[in-house]
Amino acid sequence: MHSRWRELALGAALIIPTDHRAAAQQTWEVGLQSIGTLSDPAMIVGGGYGAWRTSGRTRASLSLGVGVAGDEFVWRGEALGHFLLNPEERRKPGFYLAGGIAGTGGETSRGYLVLTLGLEQRPGTASGWDIEAGVGGGVRLAAGYRWRW
Repeated sequence: MHSRWRELALGAALIIPTDHRAAAQQTWEVGLQSIGTLSDPAMIVGGGYGAWRTSGRTRASLSLGVGVAGDEFVWRGEALGHFLLNPEERRKPGFYLAGGIAGTGGETSRGYLVLTLGLEQRPGTASGWDIEAGVGGGVRLAAGYRWRW
């Protein structure tokens, strides 16, 4: 009978997750981000960023910023889906791929498809910088800082 209790305890330990990976799958992020596009005219915007890690390797983000293109006031909003290559990295930077849509407004309004490659500082920790390079309204470059919880 004693060994049966030991087997039940071992079985329960295997069923109940003991690590925090499941909790990490639903991480929220907020941050500040600057986006520049090399087009005619070039655009630079700065604003807010918010994201939800929908699983261990995926994230959905929204950003909205205001800035200038030439001598014109503009805004840019983006909705991107991310695939994180090493989301639990706590010591080194981690790469990710992202794609989605962007919209701009000002004197003229336009929509774009966005594809980008990103690098973020220690994606498995509470905060860090990020940089991106890709396309979406011209060559697209972005940099920012994110806080996670």
